[in-house]
Order: sequence, then structure tokens, then C-alpha cells
Amino acid sequence: MQELERRKAMAITPLLRLAFRPFFLGGCLLAMLVIPLWLLAFSGSISHWAPAGGWLGWHRHELLFGFGLAIIAGFLLTAVQNWTGRPGISGRPLAVLALLWLCARLAWLVNAPWPLLAVLELAFPLVVALLMGLTLWKVRQKRNYPIVLVLLLLAAADGLSVSGLIEGHEGWQRQGVLAGIWLVAAMMGLIGGRVIPFFTQRGLQRVEGVAPWPWVDWLLLIGSLLVALLYAAGLALNPDVWVGLLFAVLAVGHGVRLVRWHDRALWHVPLLWSLHLAYGWLAVACLGTALWHFGVPINPSLALHGLTIGAMGGLVLAMIARVSLGHTGRPLELPAGMTLGFVLLNLGCLSRVALVFFFPLPALWLAGLCWVLAFALYAWRYVPMLLRTRIDGHPG
Repeated sequence: MQELERRKAMAITPLLRLAFRPFFLGGCLLAMLVIPLWLLAFSGSISHWAPAGGWLGWHRHELLFGFGLAIIAGFLLTAVQNWTGRPGISGRPLAVLALLWLCARLAWLVNAPWPLLAVLELAFPLVVALLMGLTLWKVRQKRNYPIVLVLLLLAAADGLSVSGLIEGHEGWQRQGVLAGIWLVAAMMGLIGGRVIPFFTQRGLQRVEGVAPWPWVDWLLLIGSLLVALLYAAGLALNPDVWVGLLFAVLAVGHGVRLVRWHDRALWHVPLLWSLHLAYGWLAVACLGTALWHFGVPINPSLALHGLTIGAMGGLVLAMIARVSLGHTGRPLELPAGMTLGFVLLNLGCLSRVALVFFFPLPALWLAGLCWVLAFALYAWRYVPMLLRTRIDGHPG
């Protein structure tokens, strides 16, 4: 029976054997497309055509619900196989899910009719949440139920964003995107809180890891979800001391985690320092947002881009670099050039949140160039791995 199952799995084209393959590939290519198009539109070089919702709306939406959700789906639908011991989605069902994601991306670009666009867009996160929920429920793995909750809330935030674009209500669109960004931050805190200390322990071959503090984990999850709900309701769009206190608590919580996880030896391992730096940007973003709510005269967009570029983009790049190696049967040794990719990603974030003060337009273009080059390096080194069978003969 096991040999028959193995033969069936090996008969599937490598790209469709596990979810990380098509979604890491698609997400990476989308990340390389969105930023150049947005910068060209921002500079006025593209004026004869615009995607659904206009260039600003498209830029906001696609980097979060297109790129971000693709990576989240690829990671979760692959990881759930290890968490539960049940087979992950593969073959034709995976091809249909990937096609659904792709059709939604094309619908935005070609300005498809709103009913069709809305159905395609919202179906993807709902199907991912359903697949995760059913798999976890079958083995009653309650520990990971919060992940399904975050996925459902992301679908709701996406719905609010799409509704804003349909109704021409820029406020709803912005509220939906901001809520979605902090829901992704909640997911980063939830998953990162588990894997970063574990990867650090394994990568440095430490006998004992850092014992988790469950109360901190719950505090950060609930706090991030509350922030997302406040943004969705429009209650965090203006400076507010109480909202600032909530962000300050989040900043301290993430900072405490980083201090507890720290080991000087990790700075010699790019697969580790890239994760820690990305998580550090999450703490910085919370601190910057807290200061803005307290009345400090800083642009809240800077903290937001610290979160989206440094934390979200950095954690995505670090995670897909590691997961792609492990799930294609390769040792956890970075291909040539990927360390530079991590450096470029963080340089791009610094350019967007700091250099922009002194050289606004050059800093924006430098940030965009660094982002594209970082993901281009991933594509150059990893796409061949994603398209080929595992080197150890495993059917995954």
C-alpha cells in the first residue's frame, strides 16, 4: 500500500507535489512585478492604463492579499502535513487552488467586472482557511485553531478592502488593507514565535532551547488581533493615546522575545540572522506606531513600511529560503547569492524608512530596486529546485 501511494505521488509533476512549490514561485514573481509597476505609475510613466481600483489601491492590495497570502498559503498548507501527519494538498486540487489565485491576480490587472473579481479574490483565502480547518479538525489539533481564525479574519479584511474599491470608498479600502497588514503581523508573531527559537536552537546545535512563555504568546496574538479590528473599524486611523499604549505593549512583547531568543553565534548564520532581523523590524514598527499615536511628529507610513518591507518581506524571504531547501531534500546551506538577498532586503527597508528623509525619490527607487533584486536572487537560485523532484527521492 505504501509503495502504491509513493508511486502515485511520484507521478505528480514536481511543481504540484506540495503547496510551497507553486505558491512560493507565484508569490515571488508577483513581488518582483508589483513594485516596479507601482514605481513607474508613481512617477507618472504609466498614465494610459490602470488596474482595478487604481494604482495605489492595487499596490496596497496585491502586496498584501496577493503576495503575502500566497506565501502564507504555501507555508501553512505544507506545514500542516507535518503538524497532523495527514497528506497535504497536491496534484489537481493544488493546481485548481493555484489557478484560482492566479486568476484573481489577472482579474485585478485587466480590470475584470467587479462581481467576478470579488468572487475570485475572496474564494482563495476562504478555501485556504477551509482546507486548514478541516485538516486540523480531523486530528483535533486545537493548538493550531488560532491560525484558522486569523485566516478567516484575513478573508474578512480582504472583503472590506474589495468593498471599498467597488463602492469607491477609499476609507474602507485603506481600513481593510491596514487591518490585513496587522493580521499578517499576528500570524508572524504566532508562527515566528514557534519557529525562530526552534530554528535557532537547531541551527546552532544547542542542547536546550528557550522555554516559551505562553502568556506572552497569547498577549501578542490577542493584542495584534485587537489592533487589526481597530483598524477595520476605523478607530486607529488617528492618533490616540490608548491605541498607542496597545502598540507600546506589542513593541515590548516582541522586544522581550528577541532578547530571550538571542545568541551571539546566530550572526554567523544567514539563515538565522535574517529571521531575527525581520522579527526585529516587527518590534520597531510597533514602537514607531506607538510613538505616532502618542503625538510624536513622525510619518506613520514609515513605521508601516518598516513592517511591510523589513518584517513581512524579510520574514517571507528568510522562511521561503529555508523551507524550500528542507522540503526539496537539500541540506540547510544557502545557495550562493542568497545572503546578499537578505542584505538587500534590509537595505531596502532602511532606505524606505530612513534615507527617504534626505533623498525622497532616490530612496524610493533604491528601496524598490533592493526589493526586486532580493526576490530575483531567490528566483534565480530556487526556482529550479521548485520545478524539480526532491534530490533525496522523497515524493514530496
